[in-house]
Amino acid sequence: MPLSDSLRDDILAAVPSLRAFAISLSGNGDRADDLVQETLLRAIANIDSFQPGSNLPAWLFTILRNLFRSDYRKRRREVEDAEGNYAKTLKTQPSQSAHLEFEEFRVALEKLPQDQREALILVGASGFSYEDAAAICGCAVGTIKSRVNRARSKLSALLYVDGAEDFGPDDTVRAVIGGNGGR
Repeated sequence: MPLSDSLRDDILAAVPSLRAFAISLSGNGDRADDLVQETLLRAIANIDSFQPGSNLPAWLFTILRNLFRSDYRKRRREVEDAEGNYAKTLKTQPSQSAHLEFEEFRVALEKLPQDQREALILVGASGFSYEDAAAICGCAVGTIKSRVNRARSKLSALLYVDGAEDFGPDDTVRAVIGGNGGR
């Protein structure tokens, strides 16, 4: 169903109520605006799934609530640590060579594009299946597999790891972190 002028007007009329609901969920005006914007984008992208004659505001509110819940689950596992201070406190002091190898790995990991790094960490270090990682990232399973493969290849090149093709995605990450990267 194309987006008619009347449907567009009805969607726009719901924006203030959506924003109020988003603020009540998130407690943050900026985050609420992001939620409303993402809700509108998803609603327009999936306008074909809207049943004419049904309750448009309820459909929009459901999209917003689901976005908030998904984002909440994702953020619940994240720790804001832009400078890496918290991460530094989580590790034990390793032997000198292991510490250097870990630092090399950390630097190489930061050089990966965000989407590849996220996919590799989800599948490799966190142990999520490709399907779970795809659901978390909101993309296709094949996209996650491709991102993991490209990330592994780039990490191998950055770290000069021989035989990286012999490792699975989680083995590559664990081997490099643990110092068994086949150098």
